[in-house]
Amino acid sequence: MKKILVVDDEEKIRSLIRKYGEFEGYEIAEACDGMDAIEKVKANSDYDVIIMDVMMPELDGFSACSEIKKIKDIPVIMLSARGEEYDRIHGFEAGVDDYVVKPFSPKELMMRVNVVTSRSKSDEGAVDIFRYEGLEINFTARTVSIDGERVDMSPKEYELLFYLVRNKNIALERERLITEVWGYDYYGDDRTLDTHIKLLRNSLGEYRRLLVTLRGVGYRFEA
Repeated sequence: MKKILVVDDEEKIRSLIRKYGEFEGYEIAEACDGMDAIEKVKANSDYDVIIMDVMMPELDGFSACSEIKKIKDIPVIMLSARGEEYDRIHGFEAGVDDYVVKPFSPKELMMRVNVVTSRSKSDEGAVDIFRYEGLEINFTARTVSIDGERVDMSPKEYELLFYLVRNKNIALERERLITEVWGYDYYGDDRTLDTHIKLLRNSLGEYRRLLVTLRGVGYRFEA
């Protein structure tokens, strides 16, 4: 049985998510704030996904997410009453995998959970590396380096970059990118893709030039 850790200082929210999560067949654990969530992950890190509120006492969701990612790379879906681009970028930089704005539909939230938990893991096998000038992408180790220096990215940035590079020099429609990277049943909006493209360009530095915008179509990685 897959496990969800629900982190929110509002008991009503936790109870609502528990109700729908258990109906979907998930085992539910709860934490009342960010510090409590970190302690629960330290004690038991086999959660398949974490649903976490942003505004909480003791430690906010963004900070808690960053600390949890240091322990184990568990997918995090962030809940927030704010949906501005700045908040989304802040969340994705902290390692958030998805972002849901309150008030939310419990059914839609569980659909997003299903997409996150069913996402395929990286295949094991021989070392697979892409190199272009000073840019090195190690698909096997899931690392990106520029001139020998490791570049830190969010999990979704890695997935987006890897897909773009795997399909280099091919025009990729926005819908295709969302489907392939976020999942066929993704229920978010196009701004999520745009935000990650912006973050990815910042991470690539001088190699941002390789990520070309195709107006009205999507993007292409040229190398």
